[in-house]
Amino acid sequence: MDILGLLPSSGGVLYQAVAFIIALSIIVTVHEYGHYIVGRISGIKAEVFSLGFGPTLISAHDRHGTLWRIALLPLGGYVRFAGDSDAASGRDDGSMDQMTPEERRHTMHGAPLWARAATVLAGPMFNFMLSALIFAGFFLYQGVPTGNAVIGSLHPMPVSEQGFQPGDRIVAVNGTPTSTGAAFAAVIETLKPSPQVTYEVTRDGKSRQVTGPFPLPPYVAAVSPLSAASEAGLDHGDVITAVDGKPIYAFSQLQDLVSNSDGKPLTLDVWKDGKTRAVTLTPRRTDLPKPGGGFETRWLMGISGGYFFDLQSRTPGVIEALGLGTEQIWYTAKTSLSALWHVATGSISSCNLRGPIGIAETSGAAAAQGLSSFIWFIALLSAAVGILNLFPVPVLDGGHLVFHLWEAITGHPPSEKALRLLMGGGLVIILALMAFALTNDVTCP
Repeated sequence: MDILGLLPSSGGVLYQAVAFIIALSIIVTVHEYGHYIVGRISGIKAEVFSLGFGPTLISAHDRHGTLWRIALLPLGGYVRFAGDSDAASGRDDGSMDQMTPEERRHTMHGAPLWARAATVLAGPMFNFMLSALIFAGFFLYQGVPTGNAVIGSLHPMPVSEQGFQPGDRIVAVNGTPTSTGAAFAAVIETLKPSPQVTYEVTRDGKSRQVTGPFPLPPYVAAVSPLSAASEAGLDHGDVITAVDGKPIYAFSQLQDLVSNSDGKPLTLDVWKDGKTRAVTLTPRRTDLPKPGGGFETRWLMGISGGYFFDLQSRTPGVIEALGLGTEQIWYTAKTSLSALWHVATGSISSCNLRGPIGIAETSGAAAAQGLSSFIWFIALLSAAVGILNLFPVPVLDGGHLVFHLWEAITGHPPSEKALRLLMGGGLVIILALMAFALTNDVTCP
């Protein structure tokens, strides 16, 4: 059952909260299970596995003696191992001093260094694994391009495209050869926008000419959550035929008009299923990652375009799909870290750093777009959580790994006094960042 489908998808607070709790609960469960299962395999006993904080709602012991519980406040979770004094894995000196050497071996503080480091690292790694599996699932389900400009399916367009058929291979555009998908894309970049274009296609071994719309029309392939386009009601499959009364035929024309709008409202004529409606929206100033690194600031409405057809695709192998999924995680990590650096240096707006309210709003917007959009968002958020937890800040997994590295180099862990000071400092840093992000949630547009 689609739980979110039972709620009105109007972007209301309840809808956003439920979407956020579902997404966060999945990600936290996977993260903490990574700590739990690798700890158990490494010989470290888990006493409590908690999803959420506060009073217990449901609980049960398993055959290994671990208490599994769901708590009232679904805003995180933790695994408390033997010898821990709290959810942050502080050392319980009283209980540790009363243990035998064999019992201490099964605690987080008495286990070998390799076991402790592996247990800590497992949380973020399981987040990355979840993301990779979801991304790979999308590639397996949707397929990947074959590398040729072959029509898989056609999108409804205001300009007739009835001369095309699925399976047609486009070999020329306005007389310019397009032997591959890359050549087809390169030709489009040099093509002057026009209402109709002449194509040469091969079908059943025969060549024929077909007239159709501009290859890359102002077609809405996807809408970004919480964007100007989303709030204006634009949807997948819409075709924008005019901006402020000026007819357009290519997505590049739309990009230019939006980029040059300077944030002023635009009136769009939007075609879909034979009907045209007027939509007014105001582009927003947005910081975008550049392919070569860094960011650029542009006015955007929040849509992505596509051809007037879907390219014929093939189903990749499982290994290839996992590789593509891993590449998506790497891209997410690279752009996220770059964004944080540019925010810290003042190169881009600090409003790019959002807190729980902003994430909840995005969760609700992604869920309102459909299950696939929501699952993709979970994969992105899981990767982000994995990256965040690897930051070398005490109280995060990355901070614990730094302590383990210190122990590996010096032969002994940091002193208890140093640990207390570092953990306190790390907590201050995290709380300050959370307060800053929460302020952005309230004050940023």
